[in-house]
Amino acid sequence: MNEIARIIQAHGKSFLVELPAGRRYKATTRSKKTDFAVGDQVEVGLLNEEQAVIERALPRTSLLYRSDEWREKLIAANVTQIVVVLAAVPSFYEELLNRCLVAAEDDDIRVLILLNKADLPETANARKALEPYRQLGYPMLELSATENVEALWPYLENHLSVFVGQSGMGKSTLVNGLLPEARVRTREISEALDSGKHTTTHATLYRLPNGGELIDSPGLQEFGLRHLREDRLISLFPELRGYAGKCRFQDCKHQREPDCALIAAEARGDILPQRLQLLRKLQSECKKPTH
Repeated sequence: MNEIARIIQAHGKSFLVELPAGRRYKATTRSKKTDFAVGDQVEVGLLNEEQAVIERALPRTSLLYRSDEWREKLIAANVTQIVVVLAAVPSFYEELLNRCLVAAEDDDIRVLILLNKADLPETANARKALEPYRQLGYPMLELSATENVEALWPYLENHLSVFVGQSGMGKSTLVNGLLPEARVRTREISEALDSGKHTTTHATLYRLPNGGELIDSPGLQEFGLRHLREDRLISLFPELRGYAGKCRFQDCKHQREPDCALIAAEARGDILPQRLQLLRKLQSECKKPTH
């Protein structure tokens, strides 16, 4: 008889699934396709006391994934909140933050921007860079994972959250602070390269004592959004939605066209240049609508 389980760890074609009662099994799939993600509810067949096979995934409420022209990479399923973890050291990529925000808007997932390592003197500059996103309405929290990680608890209650961010932002240290028993490996940051070493190699779901759940995902250096539809892009930027349909030309690409509402808004300082720049970049990356 098959059981319903949840994927709590994914590593290539191998998975760890957990039954509602807490029993865990190592699981594989019958087919070569591995389009399953941590957080997925799946139907499994139990082979013995330790092993199971995944038969199918149950319908998802959300799916966070990235894509480029070669492949898609699933990050987490059924999440209700994306926690974008940033820090002043190593420096964060603002475009990566913006791509995470667009992905969240596409799947209607709540976002929390978490500025970690707030005790560092460089944090003042990072805070200034992030202020426009607070003004856009995205919740933001500052803390230091080694000093006051408990400030994060209220934001995680009643959510299945996923930590997303570059390597070296302190995601694993945050998990250690929230769940010391998790014993997540942490490493020193490579200051010479101004980039963090990958400390998490696979996504893992943790149950939190406050009733929430948390998925720690491997560090990202890029977040491809090739799967998005070009004709939906402007709707994924909350501050740009109001300009839709207001350009002179219906098929305006917001590049150099005359009487472009977005170009005019940028010139007035009403929208962030980096947000308009990303919209333009995504227009060339993403799928064209099919009629």
